[in-house]
Amino acid sequence: MGSEPDTGAWVLLCYRLPREPSTPRITVWRKLKRLGVAQLSDGLVTLPADARTREQLEWIAEEIIESGGEASTWLAHPTSADQERTLARRMADARAAEYTAVTAEAATAAADANRERRRTGERLRAELRRIARRDYFPPPQRDAAQAAVRALLEADTDEESTAEAARDVQP
Repeated sequence: MGSEPDTGAWVLLCYRLPREPSTPRITVWRKLKRLGVAQLSDGLVTLPADARTREQLEWIAEEIIESGGEASTWLAHPTSADQERTLARRMADARAAEYTAVTAEAATAAADANRERRRTGERLRAELRRIARRDYFPPPQRDAAQAAVRALLEADTDEESTAEAARDVQP
């Protein structure tokens, strides 16, 4: 990540959007999901506080207000270390599931003997970058996913090199 979250500091977004039209609500929720927020309750989400997360939630708050809703951002500290650990664990578990899915897809692609492996490997590498942007508490599954994608891309490169060498040797 670009900057580490402040220990114990969290940025919260408290918001409410009208039910109709539903498009702004859906758009906001998708943006929040891409950021990897933890939902504390309806209309209340949080991220570890750093300059980037504060700015992103402030932008979303402005968008909510422009869409006719209400929004405010807050800086807060959980009242207990246990609350913070629970929140961090929920966020890490969500990323772990995403990394596990990438690992499984890389394994499936590695078993296929077709030309799509390279494209799949590149797509999975891009997916790893997207996940990393919302990975505030990296789980162990991250390393496995990175290794699986790296192995997929390297295997494809090794096969291409072997095929090129075979063509070079042929008369």
